[in-house]
Amino acid sequence: MNLIIDIGNSLTKVYLFDEGRAVESFVIDKTIIPFIQQLLIDYKSIKRAIISSTRDYDPEISGLLDKLPDGWSELTSETELPIANKYKTPETLGKDRLAAVVGAQTLFPGRNVLVIDAGTAITYDIINELGEYYGGSISPGLLMRFRALHQFTGRLPLLMPRDRFEFPGNSTEEAIISGVEQGILFEIEAYIAHFKKNYKNLEVIFTGGDSNFFDSKLKNSFFVCSNLVAFGLNRILDHNAKKY
Repeated sequence: MNLIIDIGNSLTKVYLFDEGRAVESFVIDKTIIPFIQQLLIDYKSIKRAIISSTRDYDPEISGLLDKLPDGWSELTSETELPIANKYKTPETLGKDRLAAVVGAQTLFPGRNVLVIDAGTAITYDIINELGEYYGGSISPGLLMRFRALHQFTGRLPLLMPRDRFEFPGNSTEEAIISGVEQGILFEIEAYIAHFKKNYKNLEVIFTGGDSNFFDSKLKNSFFVCSNLVAFGLNRILDHNAKKY
């Protein structure tokens, strides 16, 4: 069994994978040391682990994982990958973006796949049928756009997303909401149309915290996978298992 630890700025996501399937998932918003300790007691079948972290983490985690029979690793720009990473500056590539395209290639091997990750930012990444990743685009996310309109103007209010809105907006509030939300929808549809024109038999995967918000609002059909990053990390762990 594989242990996947994805440490973000505020939350830590933990997954257990068995033979390529996610069998357990947890979200922790506090120190994870006691949780990992108990997890290793409860699941004796955990053999190896991988950590992906956007920040420094407690070194005690390393001590706990050192006890695993097949070892552990941390995702870095030097980690050997099951895809061909052609990104010009791999040391600056976000770990979530990298893991997500590996996850996409795991779910759709031998296919062209567009990964749309709607979180703090919205990222668009393409991995081709040969398993080659050249990069993508980064755009402001849903909440970031609302905050920017408020912060960088003198009088526009700070608003929150709504499931329904008038388009075009017939008030300032409706204009902001439709501008942000419909603007993102237009953007997503345009990216999908562009890549479908350039990559045959394109698969589209939607992930990230805001993926469900936009899911029902888009005309295109696509596969929603909230655990895409975890699938990628698990694949990277399995790919490097022979080294441990």
